[in-house]
Amino acid sequence: MELKDIKAVYFVGAGGIGMSAIARYFINKGLVVAGYDKTPSALTQRLEKEGMLVHYEENIDEIPHACKKPESTLVIFTPAIPESHQELTYFRQNGFEVQKRAQVLGTLTRSHKGLCVAGTHGKTTTSTMCAHIMHQSHVDCNAFLGGISKNYGTNYILSDSEYVVIEADEFDRSFHWLSPWISVITSTDPDHLDIYGTKEAYLESFRHYTELIQPGGALILRKDLEMKQHVAEGVKVYEYSLDEGDFHAENIRIDNGEITFDFVSPIENVKDVQLGQPVPINIENGIAAMAMAQLSGCSAQELKYGMSTYHGVERRFDFKIKNDKLVFLSDYAHHPKEIYQSAKSIRELYKDRKITAIFQPHLYTRTRDFYSEFADALSLLDEVILCDIYPARELPIEGVTSQLIYDSLKPGVQKSMIHKEDVLALVKERDFDVLIVLGAGDLDNYVPQMTKILENK
Repeated sequence: MELKDIKAVYFVGAGGIGMSAIARYFINKGLVVAGYDKTPSALTQRLEKEGMLVHYEENIDEIPHACKKPESTLVIFTPAIPESHQELTYFRQNGFEVQKRAQVLGTLTRSHKGLCVAGTHGKTTTSTMCAHIMHQSHVDCNAFLGGISKNYGTNYILSDSEYVVIEADEFDRSFHWLSPWISVITSTDPDHLDIYGTKEAYLESFRHYTELIQPGGALILRKDLEMKQHVAEGVKVYEYSLDEGDFHAENIRIDNGEITFDFVSPIENVKDVQLGQPVPINIENGIAAMAMAQLSGCSAQELKYGMSTYHGVERRFDFKIKNDKLVFLSDYAHHPKEIYQSAKSIRELYKDRKITAIFQPHLYTRTRDFYSEFADALSLLDEVILCDIYPARELPIEGVTSQLIYDSLKPGVQKSMIHKEDVLALVKERDFDVLIVLGAGDLDNYVPQMTKILENK
């Protein structure tokens, strides 16, 4: 089905961050947009306000009439939806065009120059940084992001530019549908082993992804990744890192809450780049974002302006309160390496203050596979409060609970366990110095109330 033939779009699993960006794209195009999700959320409520019809009961009768025409309806589903889902089964049995979200993004990368950011960690921040730099430059871009940009209050940007910035998700091998013009790969630490089975299969998936970059384009690899690239003839390969590679930083200055550095590039060096969101981990993310934007035609001045005016992504080192008495923030980190980077960054920023984390592990399989690594990363902090595991798409696994992480925390770390429903009472009772909420589950739903309680103390 060609995009021009589509009159209605139906989403099975409408509330995911990536799905909602595509929903916004089609709403903006003036099509009928509707869908199902398991539970209401801030995202689905925003979509409803923007004109999408969303229901929360698995029921064929709830599908709008305009979305029941196979010749003009595109159905998009998320891999998190079970194959047995009634609505998905209905569409498949009745001749509808049914595609994964990644297939739709793949179509967009074939009709635009795709700037794709892949990797276990850093995808969302790097792609959102790049999109902001590009959007405020003379080059401009479209963007489908994996988080809500704090600059724009949305996870998608629409323009007439030939470029589209896309977060390339390795889950379920989704990024194999893409045809990148330029791609960054930030990291390849094994994850989603419930899907891939082995570390080798995970790395092979990234190697195959590099084959998809179009001739004439470029691959920007973080230096010292385990994976082997296999690009087509005519694809340039660059390396980047914090302090080495074709693209890197020099003369890093962290002073009084501000971060400034010099960007070293084979194209043109840029002096005195200031981070608009001054978090140490964002130096390396920023190098990758600037490399991609520079290769796409952004000037040195546009790179500097974009970086200095970048405000971050919701749930990515997202400061809610920041003063001399209290620092409170939330972060989406849910893999041990992400937890480590977040803990390291916050420790660098607040060396002499007591740092407490409330962590909700995400997925039973990830907890089973990495509980020791989670404990090591969390042990960088002074106090760890563990919630129950957020299951997402999974069923419980016998013997796999947050207790595994609790028991593996290093001696000297103050530790406790709590049900998420009791978090608000805890925040009312306790005084904190630096408090961070970590995880990709639903604990973040409590953050607005936590913020109010802490502000009123």
